[in-house]
Order: sequence, then C-alpha cells, then structure tokens
Amino acid sequence: MRTSVLLLLVLVTGCAQSSGDGADDATGDGDAAGGISRVENDLVVLVDRGNGSEPVTWTLTCAGTAEGTHPDADAACAHLAGLDDPFAPIPDDVACTEQYGGPQSAHVAGLWGNEPVDLEVTRVDGCRISQWDSLVPLLPSGA
Repeated sequence: MRTSVLLLLVLVTGCAQSSGDGADDATGDGDAAGGISRVENDLVVLVDRGNGSEPVTWTLTCAGTAEGTHPDADAACAHLAGLDDPFAPIPDDVACTEQYGGPQSAHVAGLWGNEPVDLEVTRVDGCRISQWDSLVPLLPSGA
C-alpha cells in the first residue's frame, strides 16, 4: 500500500511540474526552467493518522491563490509563506526529548520556493513533534 501511494506521489509531482505541449521545449523559448512551466509552490501531502484508517492524500498549490484538495488550503498556504524554511530537515546533531506524540506520519513532496521537497514527518520524539506542529495547518493538529 505505502509503495503504491509513494508511486502516486511521484507521478502526481512529476505531472504537476510540467505542462504544455512541449512546443517551447525544442526551441528553448519559455521560462527560465528551459521551457517547462512549473509552479514554484506545489505540494502533495500524504497523511496517515496511524489509527488504522486509510491514509489521505491532499494536493496544495500556492500561486497567488490557494488551490488543491487540501481541506484548508488558504490557511496552509498563508502559514507556509510565513516560514523561512518550512521543510528543513532536523539537524543530525540535535538532541531530542524521548517522548511519544502519537502514531501519525506524513509525507510531503513536490516543490516549495521552486526547491524540491521530500519530507517524512512523524511524532515519535520531541524534535519530530515540534517539526509536525510547525507545519500545522498543512498537517492536521497532532492532538
């Protein structure tokens, strides 16, 4: 199941990164990405609540307006836009408290600020709980 969901994320992300009929690609005309139109803030979010229910997948595009299947796209886009580096990994040398915040997990993939995003988020220790909470409302509240 998880493999098929990840494959879906890769396919959706790949499709979201390109558009058009390719006519501009051969001539080099088009945007700075070599003729491939891309939305610089385009994400796919997979959330597994860890309670036995099926994982849910949302899309989110933040390009002037908030679009996608995310249940609160406007709030998620506004929140992410206010963060310096919302998808920064947890540094390897940081000490994390040994606490358990729940079985939830999420995978965020796509582009943010025209940079690739591929982030796994859980709630298995203090650092990861903090990381999850910093991404609410993109992710559901862990409570």
